[in-house]
Amino acid sequence: MTELMLNINLQILFLDYVLWIVSLLALVVLAWLIFFQHHQGKQLKGELTELAKIQKHNVEYEFVLRAMRLCVWHIDTKTMSLTFEQDFRDKVRDWTPTANIPNLIEGATVLEPHDRERLLKSMDDICQGRKSEYHEIYRVLTPYSAKPFFWEESYATVAERDVDGKPTLLVGTSMRIDERKAMEDALVLARNRAEESDRLKTAFIANMSHEIRTPLNAIVGFTSILPDVTDDTERKQLLDLVHENTQKLLRIIDDVVNIAKVEAGQDELVMSTFDLNTILSDMSARYFKDVAQGVNLTTSFASEMLSVTTDHNRLQEILKHLLSNATKFTTQGSITIGYDAPQGNRVRIWVRDTGKGIAEENHERVFERFFKVDEFIPGAGLGLSVCRTLAQSLGGEIGVDSKLGEGSCFWFEIPIQ
Repeated sequence: MTELMLNINLQILFLDYVLWIVSLLALVVLAWLIFFQHHQGKQLKGELTELAKIQKHNVEYEFVLRAMRLCVWHIDTKTMSLTFEQDFRDKVRDWTPTANIPNLIEGATVLEPHDRERLLKSMDDICQGRKSEYHEIYRVLTPYSAKPFFWEESYATVAERDVDGKPTLLVGTSMRIDERKAMEDALVLARNRAEESDRLKTAFIANMSHEIRTPLNAIVGFTSILPDVTDDTERKQLLDLVHENTQKLLRIIDDVVNIAKVEAGQDELVMSTFDLNTILSDMSARYFKDVAQGVNLTTSFASEMLSVTTDHNRLQEILKHLLSNATKFTTQGSITIGYDAPQGNRVRIWVRDTGKGIAEENHERVFERFFKVDEFIPGAGLGLSVCRTLAQSLGGEIGVDSKLGEGSCFWFEIPIQ
């Protein structure tokens, strides 16, 4: 009995020992599970945080691309295939070459021929590993005649390399730069105009000093010897010369002042309505005495009366210079002043002569300041420049039709209402 009880106690102790070990193991396993779950939770939380950062980065990345109007692309250097990804470039009438290009060399036909060879060489340099970066500005052709091309700027770099260090994948961006190129062209044009203005100013001062000095020297010279001249005929000749040079000096100064006022905007238009036939007839009568002997000064009007609304003084000034030129260069034949039938709200007024004419290469130059076809004919070379300035101020244009030895027809068109 005692032995049986001992065995039972031993079994009970063994079971208690086993239960204690199992409980201890269970506690260890439970603790490990709790620790593992905590670790996994922490790791998952970290991954979720990283995922949120990546998502935020992608949003920011796309926002930057959209804000800068960029296009992202990749090039496989083995196949030379071009793959476009996100593209936020401005469109040209909803068109832009964004389709994937299986072969870059064949796809380069969309580039302007002068830029194509340079761009392909630069791309080959980075694909072959001779350069690590790429930057080019080029023109992309479009199917529209109104805008045959647009300007684009691209950057690229190596994204992946093989075991030998050779580039296998390029990543790049492109953006439209039409506005920047337009600004650059405008700045270049402004610089050229400033340089031309400075050159013209220097030439203007040099020419003016010469043109003013010539009649002024005559005036000073002749007036200085007048007290010593006793012969009335000789005195009259000297006084006539002084008067002639005085008028010449005044005309030069008047022309310069007129140009300066109009270009500075200080001489405002004074609009009035009058009959064009009347003013042309008056100007013809005024210059009738100045034409050479044997030259006929006539008028030719498209209608018996034409009412126009413009600046009377500026119109008269233009006619004065055109008639003055015609009388200087016409020694035989005729001078005719008139106008054609109005077209819309514009009328072409002209002065036609049978003088020596103007070579075709000088048709534009005659309207430049101080340009003279014949240096032996009196004048400062400002009259036609004044005419152009005044015609443009009236909203019109001026030109000449002429052949050397066959006479000239100076015309200007202005609005009449």
